[in-house]
Amino acid sequence: MANKGIRNVTAVLLIGAVFSVATLAARLGAFHLPGNNQGYSPEQPIAFSHRLHAGELLIDCRYCHYGAETSRHAGIPASSVCMNCHTFVTDTLGSLRAEDERAKEEKRKPNRMVSVELQKLYDALGLDNEMKAKPDAVPSSIEWIQVHNLPDFVYFSHSAHITANVACDRCHGAVETMERVSQVEDLSMGWCVNCHRDVNSVGLGGQSVDASLDCGACHY
Repeated sequence: MANKGIRNVTAVLLIGAVFSVATLAARLGAFHLPGNNQGYSPEQPIAFSHRLHAGELLIDCRYCHYGAETSRHAGIPASSVCMNCHTFVTDTLGSLRAEDERAKEEKRKPNRMVSVELQKLYDALGLDNEMKAKPDAVPSSIEWIQVHNLPDFVYFSHSAHITANVACDRCHGAVETMERVSQVEDLSMGWCVNCHRDVNSVGLGGQSVDASLDCGACHY
């Protein structure tokens, strides 16, 4: 009887140990070192779909983030860039086509269709239903939330990487598949250094590369 009791206690302890290890492993998997925002995916003031724009519509990243070619910063596009298309495209293509079909059947002009998210853009710009500035409206900027943030003591140049033919997705992941952008890589110093070592070893886009491994290249 004593041996049976010992076996039962041992079994309970083993089950508890396994459960504790599994719980600890799950928590460690979600643990991030300070400054590591991998997986960060903030809700934006306007639900902009990169999956739609960059994926389905194949809009080049640099059409909106045009600063990437000439500046340290890729930049968040001004609302005027959005309006290049959305002066005319006010809702999803499916909604616009459906309204056109209904208007034809009912022998009337199509009603103006505006999506909830695009209305936020028009409201911020102080535009009326005819895309004209409201007399009493004060235009405001869209308060987009930056997803990828580097410490102030790190120097990173988008233009240098674009000139070297580094693809956007090497750092940002498959943004064209994301409904809402999230940070894919940890953007740690080790990750950057390993990338420089790799391209120096195997090249980039069929070309040899001399990516700096000097501390002063990024910290000065």
